[in-house]
Amino acid sequence: MDIVTATIQWLADPANWQGANGIPARLEEHVALSGASLLVSALFALPLGLYIGHTGRFSWLVVSSANAWRALPSFAVIGLLVPFTTVIDPNLGFTLYPTLIAMIILAGPPLLVNSYQGVASVDRDLVEAARGMGMRERQILTGVEIPIALPVIGTGIRLAAVQVVATATLGSIFGFGGLGRYIILGNDNHNNGEQFGGVVLVAVLALATFGLFALIERRLVSPGLSARTGG
Repeated sequence: MDIVTATIQWLADPANWQGANGIPARLEEHVALSGASLLVSALFALPLGLYIGHTGRFSWLVVSSANAWRALPSFAVIGLLVPFTTVIDPNLGFTLYPTLIAMIILAGPPLLVNSYQGVASVDRDLVEAARGMGMRERQILTGVEIPIALPVIGTGIRLAAVQVVATATLGSIFGFGGLGRYIILGNDNHNNGEQFGGVVLVAVLALATFGLFALIERRLVSPGLSARTGG
């Protein structure tokens, strides 16, 4: 049986869509971890990027820290964290926390860099004009700079989300569930259908994530576009 046929048969088997180990349950685990990682990373990276972009202070921090984060292999980060997190929690410290932390780190660079670049690229004459009108710094940031920088910031969020969704599969090597579990089990059991079925599911989820965030960007950046085009 060739790989394509085996994969289709595995995906079409109703037994793989039921129970605690079924595709819906694994999908929920994968999405929950990815969403939590993106949210926590955004809580730190976005405000920092916006602050640096607005003030111009510590801009070197964006470049140096982003390059350092990007140089960290996620698999190595997970492995290095395991001995420490298992001391804190012997159960989740091996299966969940290392992957969660590694994904938070992975999402940081595009969030930080794009929020910084988006705000920093706003026309300074426009910013000075806002100051001349008596607007406070926070008002300038929220009322002028962020709305203009929104497309660049949105791109950073979309890139971070797709990277996390695709890379979270590594956590399955350390016992985390998610869709990557099918890839690991399929490889261990020499089951091509399960292994490549997991690959297909991760790819589809990554593409769906890309499309969802692209749609959100479109709605936020051009709220009147749908009304004008009838979409």
